[in-house]
Amino acid sequence: MRASVEAKLRDLQAKAGAEWTTYGNRDVARHFGDWQAEWAALRQRCGLLDGQWRALYVARGEDRVSFLQGMLTTDLTRMEPGQGAYAALLTIQGRVVSDLRVFMLSDELWLDFPFTHAEAAVQHLEKHIVADDVEIGPHGEMTPLLSLEGPQAARVALAVFGESLAGLARFAHRTVTFDGTRARVARVSHSGEPGYLVWAEDAVAPWLWERCLAAGAEPVGFEALQAARIEAGIPWVGVDMDESTLISEVGIEDAITYGKGCYLGQEVVERVAARGQVQRRRVGLLATGAEVPQASASLQLGGREVGKVTSACWSPALRCGAAMGYVRREAWEEGTELDAVGERGRCRVRVAHLPFVRGSD
Repeated sequence: MRASVEAKLRDLQAKAGAEWTTYGNRDVARHFGDWQAEWAALRQRCGLLDGQWRALYVARGEDRVSFLQGMLTTDLTRMEPGQGAYAALLTIQGRVVSDLRVFMLSDELWLDFPFTHAEAAVQHLEKHIVADDVEIGPHGEMTPLLSLEGPQAARVALAVFGESLAGLARFAHRTVTFDGTRARVARVSHSGEPGYLVWAEDAVAPWLWERCLAAGAEPVGFEALQAARIEAGIPWVGVDMDESTLISEVGIEDAITYGKGCYLGQEVVERVAARGQVQRRRVGLLATGAEVPQASASLQLGGREVGKVTSACWSPALRCGAAMGYVRREAWEEGTELDAVGERGRCRVRVAHLPFVRGSD
């Protein structure tokens, strides 16, 4: 996003009460004064999220589908223009380079990454291009501007774009036009609630932000989003999964099409699925007292380390500390009580099923 446009958008967010934090190498709004009220907007009304923590790339060329079919965990051959899917990019050992969303258009594929891992993921893809007719690069014309999320997101989207998006299936996407500006909207969620991610030219970002607010959306910062996505059991790359993590340990089954044929890391994924032999897996963790588990805390059973916390928050929905982490087989049964031991002390947690909160998406 151009510096002048970004500065104007930042000014609008500051006027709305934004206080800032850093995610990756970018400043993002931590909250807009009351993160729990913002969480409630996501869960009960319509939250407005800055889209700059996503990155849009595009794959072009005659071999774009066949090449990415051999690189990603989802089956692109089943997708028609206007459809999309959740996917992951793996190492040959079946470990997670990045998750992403893939959107099929008639003459290109859009790849929507977390911005923190977009560049490394694309480099990983490009290393495997040999004689394929495919080019992958930043979209250039379209930028992820914002997301509308919550039970009333469809109503706000109708007011903003003048046409109903309520019928879009999950990951489906379509072109909309407003005030002479072309945009593309996809049905995706970062919080577990119904959501719409909007791409358009970056110049309209401040205007679109204001228009969404006028239509009834409420600005939501990073802190509320973190709580919502942990409650919904949504892992983030670089936080809850990385190249030390087998995708089979993460439990993101909706990113994997089993039996689709060969892709990078497929042999490991299929072997683990057939044998069920992961030694650890991602689980939910609920505090049994008033404390919030510390991210990166050691998880201990009888004084012996059996895992690690990856994400943690205070859950407004559950009124207790909630977390995700990885535990070994002997400790992953629901109801198992563990000690989460970190630099700030220890708290007692109980292994619980994910998601903690099932949104309406």
